[in-house]
Amino acid sequence: MVVIDVLNDAGGRELLLNKYGLRKVPVLAKGDKYAFGQMLDPFAKFAGLPMPGADRLSPAQLYQKYEMIFAAGQRYARQFPPDKFLERVIPHRERLIRTLCYHVFRIGESFLETWDGAEYSVTIADNEPPEDMLSGDDVARYGAAVWQRFEAWWRGLDDRSLSRVLKTYYGDTVAHKVFERVTWHSGQHCRQLIAVLERMEIKPDGALTPADFAGLPMPERLWE
Repeated sequence: MVVIDVLNDAGGRELLLNKYGLRKVPVLAKGDKYAFGQMLDPFAKFAGLPMPGADRLSPAQLYQKYEMIFAAGQRYARQFPPDKFLERVIPHRERLIRTLCYHVFRIGESFLETWDGAEYSVTIADNEPPEDMLSGDDVARYGAAVWQRFEAWWRGLDDRSLSRVLKTYYGDTVAHKVFERVTWHSGQHCRQLIAVLERMEIKPDGALTPADFAGLPMPERLWE
């Protein structure tokens, strides 16, 4: 298997676009066929690996995990010094710390928009923060407001099985699986924020641990 970092490999980006017509990763490709890595079930089937999902967390368990992740993301955003907030997360990628903090919560907001009928498109969660969202406190307040919307959404559900089918760029998908994906996706970015704080020699306020992520299909690596 060959791993291609399309962010730093122009030839890899060209191959992804010209051969497969794709602009989003992760993608697993073999010959002319490919599978998106956004959902693990089809990805595992394509790779010939055991199918995940037998022990998938229930929607109620995912909601509890996501509440924990949202709270952690708000704490971490507030810890970044103002003079560091516009630095890159890691040197060889353009994403700023400010953008990554915002992205933790924008992922969840995008799920709510999809639940209300929008398509979970390739770029729906990739917005840059509004220009007036300049500090960690600003981003944390945004995260708190998004979570208030989640609480209202959860209270208002007549059926919490999340069996509704949602439109996504990787195909029509049961909401339970999409909710699982956004939960671990935000969680992965919280792991990255922890690493950035530690690199700055700032002790994360209540660092999440592997036990906190138990039951979620978290990536093994932090950045790739």
